[in-house]
Amino acid sequence: ARVAPRPGLTLHPSDNRVELDRATHALQMAAEGRRVVVVSSGDPGVFAMASAVFEALEANPQYLALPVTVLPGITAMLAAAAAAGAPLGHDFCAINLSDNLKPFALIERRLRLAAEADFAMAFYNPRSKSRPHHFAQVLQILRESCGPARLITFARAVSTPDQQIRTTTLAEATEDMADMRTVVLVGNSATRRIGPHVYTPRFAQ
Repeated sequence: ARVAPRPGLTLHPSDNRVELDRATHALQMAAEGRRVVVVSSGDPGVFAMASAVFEALEANPQYLALPVTVLPGITAMLAAAAAAGAPLGHDFCAINLSDNLKPFALIERRLRLAAEADFAMAFYNPRSKSRPHHFAQVLQILRESCGPARLITFARAVSTPDQQIRTTTLAEATEDMADMRTVVLVGNSATRRIGPHVYTPRFAQ
């Protein structure tokens, strides 16, 4: 939920893709003696605002004396995994599929290496209006690297009244199953279904 207005609180809303500007503005206000909180969904240190604040600090060393505290939260992949069962029960990796800040060639390389190492995988930002067919390429890479029978879970709007959890195979997965409110979880070779749940055993052979 968004922070609600209340007396004594001044909100400074901003949009995506201006994270560094937002962080710099927060540091400027803190340097002026204001008490500042940078609000971020999930865990601020996972594909979120904490890194942007430290990037702004590095670019503006005059603010290095300011006290900065990072408060942990529950990142989306962990909320999604809990809703699905325990698909991240063994070694896993998290990959941001957005190519806003890195080339797609690097995303592809990391996908193939993660699949080769048999990691379970969690994907953030799988599909957006600016790159609607990007995720189709990701699914094809996964089919080639993991095989069509690998389980994949689409967790949309987790922890909200609109939550939807859908598990299928890579063979049946389509790009339109994901949007920017979706976290995608791909199991490893041992991931399995048990009743309505999906889990990855704690052991590996």
